[in-house]
Amino acid sequence: MKRTNHLALAVLLALAPATAGLVTHRAWAVEATSPDWRATLDAAKGQEVQFNAWGGSPNINDFIAWAGGIVRERYGITLNHVKLEDTATAVSAIVAEKAAGRLDDGSVDLVWINGENFASLKEQGLLSQGFSTDLPNWRFVDTANPGASTDFTLPIDGQESPWGRAKLVFFHDSARTDATSLPRSTADLLTYAKAHPGRFSYPAPPDFVGSSFLKQVLLEQVADRDVLDRPVDEASFAAVTAPLWAYFDALNPLLWRAGRDFPANYPAMKQLLADGELDIVFAFNPGEASAAIAAGELPETVRSFTLPGGTLGNTHYVAIPFNSGSKAAAKVVADFLLSPEAQLRKEDPAHWGDPTVLDMAKLSDADRAAFAALDLGPATLRASELGPVLPEPHPSWMTRLEAEWTKRYGTGR
Repeated sequence: MKRTNHLALAVLLALAPATAGLVTHRAWAVEATSPDWRATLDAAKGQEVQFNAWGGSPNINDFIAWAGGIVRERYGITLNHVKLEDTATAVSAIVAEKAAGRLDDGSVDLVWINGENFASLKEQGLLSQGFSTDLPNWRFVDTANPGASTDFTLPIDGQESPWGRAKLVFFHDSARTDATSLPRSTADLLTYAKAHPGRFSYPAPPDFVGSSFLKQVLLEQVADRDVLDRPVDEASFAAVTAPLWAYFDALNPLLWRAGRDFPANYPAMKQLLADGELDIVFAFNPGEASAAIAAGELPETVRSFTLPGGTLGNTHYVAIPFNSGSKAAAKVVADFLLSPEAQLRKEDPAHWGDPTVLDMAKLSDADRAAFAALDLGPATLRASELGPVLPEPHPSWMTRLEAEWTKRYGTGR
């Protein structure tokens, strides 16, 4: 590889505008001094990466396409976005390939996962071991964030690389809904629904956002949150979750279409807000409302709010299956997604609005200034306004809650 001219690079970086995305390629400094990483780059050149990731959002799809253009130009890697409706599809493919003896040329090279999907793959030994902390851009990660080491209470052990954070945030159209009437807890939300029937709903589980709402209510209703840190105990499940189902028994008849139908996913719920059919919706991204405003999907009067007692929060990751035939290229892509350049663009609501996993104190002055200069949009709450983070329960709770919800309400009954 050509030797890096660090003086020329420093001049170029100094001249780069603070908002242009701007961390043009700081990883070169590490690449130029690490024989192991140079070997990874050499092996990655010419490889294709099948990146299995949710494909339901145009701005996320555009971000992945942008990243694909960068890794093609810089590293000679072809990044193909395999657009999923449900990450479980990729998990099932990896499981089936192992059973079929397809051990070194799998159809999935990189997958966007967290939570129960990570737990399933890790438990079955289907992930590449300990790659993430060896990535050059790992040095920028906020390792004080619990999501750098655990995913839904489970140790990551280097088998996932973080690339974004999530927190449950509600929003409303301030032109139609008085801010003083907004709920401050899910109990308040039930009261609001009683006063405004048909003006709230949630996506039907097992949609991820809908299932997250189940967990938010459970965290507020459960008598002892510590029980959620452990795997589900069937002997106590009914007693632990009784307040949760009592809540939904009361809420569902008050929902949009009287709970006979549910929005299929978050984009469908967002459209109902845009059409004036719902007063309050929610997303698992503090920048979502601003991103939707920037994309012309929501009116400029939409504003975010959160619950003072805290809302669910987590980190999302990319992982490399054990049988990827393009492991080197997958590592390079994962490393690029951790770069200040990619993280800056991802946090910009004009492109995605997904919060960074980086520690600002670990960045250069120029990169830190670029993040500080981001216009997060009119509806994005700053970190100090988001309130406490409620930790994710053990992943077994999500699958068990989804099954029980479907049993009780899945046909709209």
